[in-house]
Amino acid sequence: MPIALAETEADIARCYPVMAELRPQLGAAEFATRVHKQQASGFQLAYLEESGEVRAVAGFRYLETLAWGKILYVDDLVAAQAQRSRGHGGKLFDWLVALAKQNDCDQFHLDSGVQRFGAHRFYLTRRMDIIAHHFALKLK
Repeated sequence: MPIALAETEADIARCYPVMAELRPQLGAAEFATRVHKQQASGFQLAYLEESGEVRAVAGFRYLETLAWGKILYVDDLVAAQAQRSRGHGGKLFDWLVALAKQNDCDQFHLDSGVQRFGAHRFYLTRRMDIIAHHFALKLK
């Protein structure tokens, strides 16, 4: 199951149906626009493919923070619902952790919505710790 970075319009479009399961508020055009805008500041979109179909997608970036040093931060990580429990999300997760190590990151971080209990079980089995609460204030 190859993992690649979505760098072309066609690759980004192929990632949309899986990402839409996590981010249903985004239409295909807005998704592509946001990916391109975020890529300008270091965002990357990775996807795992099996049998010619995208099965899992992750959006990530590198950050430098006072609290944690250099981190690989995962904005989005989702496996296609119809293909869950087949190891796609795990393979993409492990690829991201390996990438963080290759790029000399001090830590690997992601946030997960409080309602995503299945995702939390997945992250805990991957030996991640719950280290903070994430607060947000909607401005629009």
